[in-house]
Amino acid sequence: QVQLVESGGGLVQAGGSLRLSCAASGRTFSRNAMGWFRQAPGKEREFVSAISWSGGSKYYADSVKGRFTISRDNAKNTVYLQVNSLKPEDTAVYYCAARKGVVVFTNSVEYDYWGQGTQVTVSS
Repeated sequence: QVQLVESGGGLVQAGGSLRLSCAASGRTFSRNAMGWFRQAPGKEREFVSAISWSGGSKYYADSVKGRFTISRDNAKNTVYLQVNSLKPEDTAVYYCAARKGVVVFTNSVEYDYWGQGTQVTVSS
């Protein structure tokens, strides 16, 4: 059974930082694209960042570019999202997702496995 488990969320003040982790189990994702999405209350789920299987290609939503950094450790089957300079509008549930394939997509419908999410709340 494939599981993606996010951790690292919390309550921070504006300008603060967090490091989100996504640990995969049940199969290895070392050859698969992975991504982070988020969903704020009353809004649709939106793309945040994605990374190729090697880590050599990384993609970011314009709203987080320069503030968020995605990385992965294939030996640990884990993907990370370092979130810096947080803003109140970053408040959302952050979801980790994995694809069965190697191609990176920014559309959530292309992802096959999802975690349960971790809450990030940024106070002003």
